[in-house]
Amino acid sequence: MNANEPGQPAESATTSITSRDLPVPNVALAIGAHPDDVEFGCGATLAKWAAAGCTVHHLVCTDGSKGTWDPSADVDALVARRQAEQREAARRLAGDHAGEVVFLGYVDGELTSDLEARGRVALAIRQLRPDIVLGHDPWKRYRLHPDHRHAGLLACEGIVAARDPHFFPEHDIAHHRPQHLMLFEADEADHLEDVADWIDAKLAALEAHESQFESTMKAIDKSQLDAFRDRISARLIGLGAAHGTGAAELFKLISDL
Repeated sequence: MNANEPGQPAESATTSITSRDLPVPNVALAIGAHPDDVEFGCGATLAKWAAAGCTVHHLVCTDGSKGTWDPSADVDALVARRQAEQREAARRLAGDHAGEVVFLGYVDGELTSDLEARGRVALAIRQLRPDIVLGHDPWKRYRLHPDHRHAGLLACEGIVAARDPHFFPEHDIAHHRPQHLMLFEADEADHLEDVADWIDAKLAALEAHESQFESTMKAIDKSQLDAFRDRISARLIGLGAAHGTGAAELFKLISDL
């Protein structure tokens, strides 16, 4: 795995696990740069929580309009398709406990962590009132894609703005302070969620993103799709084995919010 591959860290990544398996939240909000980022980063954890009654919301920062290698693609059609895929992925992860899927709609590749975007993320946090927010680690080393970095910053900065009443008073809605922030794709993870029973749910949600089979998943036929499934499964099982459990997703946990 290299620094620009989506999802969970390599088994060789620096980890010092100091906490495991948070109590199931009532409400979780997962923030991704693009459609499919949430499923790569924390899909199994969200499926586990949803099965225990957690309402799972998604916030997608960009329109995913550059998510194809076809230079002649109908971009408007791709945006619509990727939104439909994200809604289906959310349903596959959480079933009856699937919450809102919020699309901020920034152009793929052009996301910035500016004040306007921060306000929109803070508004979503105030409206949805999650106990836990999950997002990209914005400080991941050697990351090339700017959207992942900026989406991570927006998750962090959006929490700061949402928790304090004097940020964005024009929202005219009560401020809200989540209990935890969990960053996926972290170089220095310190929290583990046991997901041994939830690999298939993660895979099912990822496979809702059919438009990404060729580009992100490198799976244009059945054998390549099987290889993709094996890679994702092996990653989670390997992370679990390294820490004494059947399969795991790892995060940087920040609870002093």
